[in-house]
Amino acid sequence: MKKALMNIRNKIIRGKIIIILPLIMCVLLLFLFFNGSIAKKGKVEKVGLLVSGTVSDQVWGTKGYKGLLNIHTKLGVDVFYKESIDSYTITERAVKEFKAKGVNLIFGHGGDFVQYFNILSSKYPSIHFVSINGREPATKDNTTNIKFENYPMGFFGGMVAGQMTKTNTIGVIGAYEWQEEVNGFKDGVKYVNKNAKVIKEFVNDWDNREKAMNILNDQISKNVDIVYPVGDGFNVEIVESIKEKGLHVVGYISDQANLGKYTVLTSTVQDIPKLYEQIATEFDEGELHSGTQICGIREGTIYLGKFSPSIDQDIVESIQKDLNRYKKTGKLPNEE
Repeated sequence: MKKALMNIRNKIIRGKIIIILPLIMCVLLLFLFFNGSIAKKGKVEKVGLLVSGTVSDQVWGTKGYKGLLNIHTKLGVDVFYKESIDSYTITERAVKEFKAKGVNLIFGHGGDFVQYFNILSSKYPSIHFVSINGREPATKDNTTNIKFENYPMGFFGGMVAGQMTKTNTIGVIGAYEWQEEVNGFKDGVKYVNKNAKVIKEFVNDWDNREKAMNILNDQISKNVDIVYPVGDGFNVEIVESIKEKGLHVVGYISDQANLGKYTVLTSTVQDIPKLYEQIATEFDEGELHSGTQICGIREGTIYLGKFSPSIDQDIVESIQKDLNRYKKTGKLPNEE
């Protein structure tokens, strides 16, 4: 009898062990899974930035550099940058150096980089390449091209200029004819002031300050009283010259009110630091898509900067109303 009871007891114990062991294994597997997931959550390792010019230009390059610093602060990763990257050969050399440092996310700060990255992406599949404002599409799985909606940005800036001009003659000094914001600006001027004349001229270079200043002086001789300088390399110098002459500008890329709040009526701002932080965070969370993505006023990465105290409040309120409508509907003021 005693022996039989012992056998029953042993069977019960073995049964419990059989049940408990799988439970223990499941707990261990779950622990290892979640522990591994936590350790591998972040996809960003190190981040690199390539600029064709310099990061000290106070406009385009500086914006990209600030975006890089935002990534360093928010994600706590090492960041690197290289200046004067203006050809495929130099880009390839820079990417190779970044790869050796463990960089797996690279920003190409300008439109030309998209074509370089479409080629280099196949050679470096472990790196994700992001270009800004490329006119060609990003074609590989590890490439993304971020394209700003620049026409609406220019349109709202033009509305300000069209209502503030005294001479009905407004100048645009662009870098290249393909810039969408130039046409947007002209159409915005014409929407609010059909009598205004818009003189558009182009430097055909982002950085040729001498040519830009010659154009400025010629436009002023034609009675221009407001200028929209649409080039990051010569932008600041034009604002400073306009201020000396007592005329006005619509700022470009950065909120340039700090250069003269009575000179700068407003600015068409591209919030690149915010954009770069968003992109890096999406990549870190495994949510960054390849291909071409559009961003602009509706996404909060483009906006009008501070309005000058010289602008009547009713004009400011009217433009803000049109901006809010655009954010909700995607329709400009001249669209039903």
